[in-house]
Amino acid sequence: MNMLASAVVARQVPFFDYPALFEQDRAGLTQIFLDVCGRGAYIMQKDLREFEAALAAFTGAKHAIGVADGTNAILLGLRALELPAGSEVIMASHTYVATANAAYFAGLVPVPVDCGPDHMIDPTAIREAITPKTRVIMPTQLNGRCADMDAIRALAAEHKLIVAEDAAQALGARFNGTHAGLFGAFGTISFYPAKVLGCFGDGGAVLTNDDRIAAYVRTAADHGRNEHGEFVMWGTNSRLDNLQAAFLKYKLTTYGDAMKRRRWIAARYHELLKEVPELHLPPAPDADKRHFDIYQNYEIEADRRDSLKEYLKGMGVGSIIQWAGQPLHKIKALGLSSRPLQKTDRMFERCLMIPLHLAMSDSDVDHVANSIRAFYGR
Repeated sequence: MNMLASAVVARQVPFFDYPALFEQDRAGLTQIFLDVCGRGAYIMQKDLREFEAALAAFTGAKHAIGVADGTNAILLGLRALELPAGSEVIMASHTYVATANAAYFAGLVPVPVDCGPDHMIDPTAIREAITPKTRVIMPTQLNGRCADMDAIRALAAEHKLIVAEDAAQALGARFNGTHAGLFGAFGTISFYPAKVLGCFGDGGAVLTNDDRIAAYVRTAADHGRNEHGEFVMWGTNSRLDNLQAAFLKYKLTTYGDAMKRRRWIAARYHELLKEVPELHLPPAPDADKRHFDIYQNYEIEADRRDSLKEYLKGMGVGSIIQWAGQPLHKIKALGLSSRPLQKTDRMFERCLMIPLHLAMSDSDVDHVANSIRAFYGR
């Protein structure tokens, strides 16, 4: 191997750089740790209240309630709706299993449907899946982009259905100026470490403008205990711990810069890859003025996907196939709807996520894109 090739292979661009979450601001994060631990402020202290207030202000939500993780956020939100057992929840098959798990453990039936060209839930597929048992449409605001919420809300109004959002990947994303999570009864956010606003463990939040839903979630997440310390309902332990809330409150102060950087990386990828005909790219930033995307992930479709993935590995570039290549309707153990989802099946033969995170340098971004171009002889 010549020296130039050795230098290329020596470059490593991991799909996500977990240590960098801490190393990029070691001093600031260490100070938060010392402050919170020095006060013994571990559970439901002022840091959590302050973060919830900051998150509500950032999103425009009336209520933001911190919970243990994104899955419990969906579960508690659905339980707050008090739907009849066996009610159906329409969701994209192209979502993490947590979306379906939450519906199942809320006593509801997940109904996976097809995605469209932008990998978001397809409103036409939603319409085709509506039955007399349907009660909820739950779009996943995937990869930092909102679905076509005008079409989804119109469908919901027509059929008298509830809209609830799995916005785990979409903090900061907007559609026609409205923040993800605020298009219906409630929306949920995840603070899993790899999210754009990630903590150092699990964490999540419920966003809602509905006072009753907010009160239910806040009470149910704390063992059914109300603000007076009285146990007034069956509940569980799903509290966002105070140390994680303190980290998140701190990181939220620079979240605008994080979104700006991710949008720059996405724009750079689009510029370098848009003329490669073997690829189907996500919409570019500002390609559709209705959408403000934050690019939680950069998910492409690629001819010879598996060979490309192996080639990138050889070039030191990490990549993954989302959900380990398993959309909901293909997970046999769940026994969900067997309705054919041809668009989703075709997309999962071609989909690949390439690195997009804040530890990447400009030259890292170019290396990823140029490696893909080289694979296709460009």
